Amino acid sequence: MLRPNALPELLAPAGSPIALRAAIEGGADAVYFGGPAFNARLRAANFTAEELRESIALCHAHGVRAYITMNTLVTDRELPALLDAAYAAATAGADALIVADLGAAAMLRRHLPEVELHASTQMSAHSIAAAKELAALGFTRVVLARETPAPDVRRFVAEGGVETELFVHGALCVSHSGQCLFSSLVGGRSGNRGACAQPCRLPDAKGRYPLSLKDLSLARHVPALIEMGVDSLKIEGRLKAPEYVREVVATFRRLLDERRAATDGEMKALESVFSRGGFTDAYFTERISHRMLGVRSESNKRESRALAPFTDLTRRVPLDLSLTMRRGAPLSLTARVNDRTVTVTGEPPLVAERAPMDRAAVEKNLCRLGGTPYEAHTVQIDLDEGLMVPVSRLNALRRAALEALTAPALATLEKPTYVPIRAEKSAEMRPTARFAHAAQIPACAHDFFAHIYLPLAEYDGSTDGVELPPVILDHEQEGVRKALTEAAAKGAKHALVGNLGHLALAREAGLVPHGDFRLNVQNRETLAALLTLGFADILLSPELTLPQIRDMRGARDAIVYGRIPLMLLEKCAAREVGDCTACNSGYNTLTDRRGEKFPILRVAPHRNILVNSRPTVMSDRLSQLRGAGLTGGHFLFTVESADEAAHVIEAYQNGTPLAGAMRRI
Repeated sequence: MLRPNALPELLAPAGSPIALRAAIEGGADAVYFGGPAFNARLRAANFTAEELRESIALCHAHGVRAYITMNTLVTDRELPALLDAAYAAATAGADALIVADLGAAAMLRRHLPEVELHASTQMSAHSIAAAKELAALGFTRVVLARETPAPDVRRFVAEGGVETELFVHGALCVSHSGQCLFSSLVGGRSGNRGACAQPCRLPDAKGRYPLSLKDLSLARHVPALIEMGVDSLKIEGRLKAPEYVREVVATFRRLLDERRAATDGEMKALESVFSRGGFTDAYFTERISHRMLGVRSESNKRESRALAPFTDLTRRVPLDLSLTMRRGAPLSLTARVNDRTVTVTGEPPLVAERAPMDRAAVEKNLCRLGGTPYEAHTVQIDLDEGLMVPVSRLNALRRAALEALTAPALATLEKPTYVPIRAEKSAEMRPTARFAHAAQIPACAHDFFAHIYLPLAEYDGSTDGVELPPVILDHEQEGVRKALTEAAAKGAKHALVGNLGHLALAREAGLVPHGDFRLNVQNRETLAALLTLGFADILLSPELTLPQIRDMRGARDAIVYGRIPLMLLEKCAAREVGDCTACNSGYNTLTDRRGEKFPILRVAPHRNILVNSRPTVMSDRLSQLRGAGLTGGHFLFTVESADEAAHVIEAYQNGTPLAGAMRRI
């Protein structure tokens, strides 16, 4: 735990300096916020460099920790700028950086080893094994996936070996965080890079909202979270108004301090702050159903507008001051706030010629704290008679003491210069493929592809590769371990792995691990870090363009054909647009308001993936693929028949186009 035998940290969002002040007013223990770049809420007002420094100092004056968000994926050309931003945050006093890109984290560990790193929820950590891998990579805290049920949260806290941060209130993405490409591949605005357009909040062709979830609230479960030992309770809302931040933080502050669950009245009050037709705790309680869905109604909006406006921070920090003024000795001022004490010194006092200073005059000047977060609590003055000090010196001494109280620990850190990691040019690779089931595989596939993967649940021994499930919660680990052992006995030799927490399972089964696109590789640093962990090769992020792929080297490949998964859904969307019969024998389809049809495939009972309405096709652009260094290519077959798959393979063999609507890299 972060603080043994103490309450969890209450972590609040701040999308602007005024929202940060609202978080402090509400009683937050820590605040997370971002600079002008490299954070997952680029639509928030965010903080300029100067505002970031001032806000960190304000947090520290109030005894509040400041975590800076650098939780987006970055390309190779952006890594130097991210390092500069991280250095600026560290020297401004940031208590930790929240990071989503594994390569960025590796770079920061190499260049700024003093900086504490927290693994963003975008890293899709949903198991103890993932926590252990991330801890070995230098992370001290993991933001656990919001889909994790209570029993698994308990196990994660007890056995994960890192601090556990858990979302307890706010907007809930329908897709596992870090696993949503909908806004990026369909709308051109990447959620992984802070620009999500929220297509999940839009109606489908029938006016329904099958992907729009109510907001999360675990306010009813505060005692259980305390008892579990969760280190940090995180409130979502960097796009929310200061009034939202103040009210939600104040409610959870009260619940934590009183170690109790929210009452019906408090839940209603939280709804009036912001709601999409109520709240859900269904992932935590394992009561996943249609009741999780919700949209923001006009009455919800009216209630939010009725909140009393937040004007400014009224909390003051009690300050203890002690001044010693001795004849012939330097002035000495000690300032104390909570458990932090500093002492500063100045020039010796002067012998007064006419009007010596008395205690009242000295105290009056020391207590001029307007414009600061402080208010004088106790003032002790020890002075010899017949002395005086110019008021300007007293003011300077007071300012020096206050600055020392919030001085950044790493203020003198030497600025690093980014040194790119060395990456060798990748060797020639043969194409690989995955199929949803064995009946899709045409005879020609076995000669064309170096490896063919089937989902673990569908594995029948007809191919040399198995695809691990995209989500393996801790209570599912043993079942997957057994199934992998059986797959290896049937002939599987290779495993497609899409999560750090699944790597150990593949190794235990004696399978060669290959990195899936779900690892979100967008730069050489990430590629190198994963190869060091033992992956034979890696599929790059589908968000990369051909020029960005060309910038990368090493054992890597990319999806060159197929309907790329856009969402990984723990809340069954197939049931909302169809029925289980279709899901078990094939797939359901979500049709959006433009008429685009997105297949929804089953990957586990009521766990789905929603795939793109249009396949990525590059069969007539093979020279462009080779120019970007892609000599193999990965093929993703989802809803195609065996004949259709054979037609695709033939087109790529001959370099001919495929018909129909498509997406290009």
